[in-house]
Amino acid sequence: MNEISESLLVTLFSEIFMADQLARNRISKALPKGMEISHFSVLNHLARLNEERSPAQLAASFHVTRGAMTNTLTRLEWAGHVHIRPDWDDARRKMVSISPSGRSAREVAIQAVAPVLAEAVADIGEDRLKAALTVLRMLRQKLEG
Repeated sequence: MNEISESLLVTLFSEIFMADQLARNRISKALPKGMEISHFSVLNHLARLNEERSPAQLAASFHVTRGAMTNTLTRLEWAGHVHIRPDWDDARRKMVSISPSGRSAREVAIQAVAPVLAEAVADIGEDRLKAALTVLRMLRQKLEG
């Protein structure tokens, strides 16, 4: 690897990590009281899929341990935002779905977060954001595989 490409890689990932940290900080402050980014992420995922998932599937989707996902799901269930039921085909497993309360909490969170994100990216422009999204999606896919 030559010096220019190595410098480019370090700069790229430094920017990604810093943007991630700043975005998480701003979003965390905007979320409704008691909701964490992990909670919002799971609710958003389940709402977009609109179908049940096992805790293991959710853990794999978010690249976290099963224990971490179980902790998040326990908190969401306690808040009434998800339903967790036994898997009728395999009693050892459970299935998770978003509840009406979870859909409502997700919508409240989106309404709280949207202005923060809109303000942060307003000057960048839609075309630049679409181009960045394309590149970031490709990068994510390469890192997943």
